[in-house]
Formats: sequence, structure tokens, C-alpha cells
Amino acid sequence: MRELFDAIAHTARLREVERHNNATADRRESVAEHSWHLALVCWLLHGEFERETGRSLDLARMMKMCLMHDLVEIDTRDPSAWSPGDREEKARREEAVALRRFGALPGPLADEFLDLWHEYERGATAEARLVRGVDRLNPALMRLLTGQGWHDVPADAEALDRLQLPRVAVSGTLTALYRRIREEAQERGLFASEE
Repeated sequence: MRELFDAIAHTARLREVERHNNATADRRESVAEHSWHLALVCWLLHGEFERETGRSLDLARMMKMCLMHDLVEIDTRDPSAWSPGDREEKARREEAVALRRFGALPGPLADEFLDLWHEYERGATAEARLVRGVDRLNPALMRLLTGQGWHDVPADAEALDRLQLPRVAVSGTLTALYRRIREEAQERGLFASEE
């Protein structure tokens, strides 16, 4: 029971980790809010994803990935997709945290968490690739909804395409949602080049 209590107490700290996009016009989003919203969006889009792929997709597995994929950021923090960091070093740090934190879980939970985290990180399944696509779409959506835009990055529409399209292109639905976000952001002058 001690290992479960420790895990529950540790994961509660995901609320403390801030992202680089806003949750409202005047405050940053927490990683916990982000993870919850990913799970809800995957649930809402699950039927569309199944229609597109022509096969049954494991929604429970997708929801678990949404809820746990950023738990390592309690220790590593949330790096901006826009900052020019060393991606290999970030991956090494996150892997070390995943092994330490998830490996400390009791019984089969350790393997389940590690397996799901690796599946997500590698985009090893259709479910993982779709969750990764929603994960990439979400901050763009929040930057649009809160009016934050991309002035702080700074990024124009083409830079956003380069960041978004490789991941959202796994789904016609995600691509269509991204296009709507991009068009509305452009209409509202939210890109850095449109000041």
C-alpha cells in the first residue's frame, strides 16, 4: 500500500507543472489540465478515429496514455515545443524518470505504466499515434481559444504547420481541426508575423 500511496501523492503534483500555453486569458495551463483535456478529446473523437481507420481502437488504452504520458514532467518540467533544446537529452532524462517512477509501482502496474509510456513515446500503435496527434493539437487549440496566439514564440502560420502537421496528419479529423485552428488564428491576427 505504501507504493500506491507514494504514487498517488506524487502524481497529484502534476497540477503544479505549468505549460507554455494559457488555460484562460490570464493564467497558464497546468499539465494536469492538459492531460484531462486530451483524454476528453480522445473520447469525443474516438468514433471518428475508428471510422477513419476502419478498425476498433482501444479507447481505455488511449485514455490511459492521455492521463499518464506527461507524468515524467513532474520531475523534468514541460519544455516548450518552440524552444531549441536538445531533444535527445530530453528523451534520456524522461526515460530515466519513467524507469525510476514507473518502476517503483507495485506489481503489474510497473510494467503497464512503462509499456504504455514507451508505446506513446514511440508512436508504436495507431492508438499511440492518435493520442500523440491530439497532444500536438491541444496547445494550438488553447492558444487560439485564449487569444494567446504565437507572438511570444514567435511563430507564423508556416512555422505552426511545420510543428503540427507531422503529428496531426495521422488523422483526417485531426488535420481538419488543425486547419480550422490555423484559419481562425490567422483571421484574428494571432501569429507573430501579423502584428
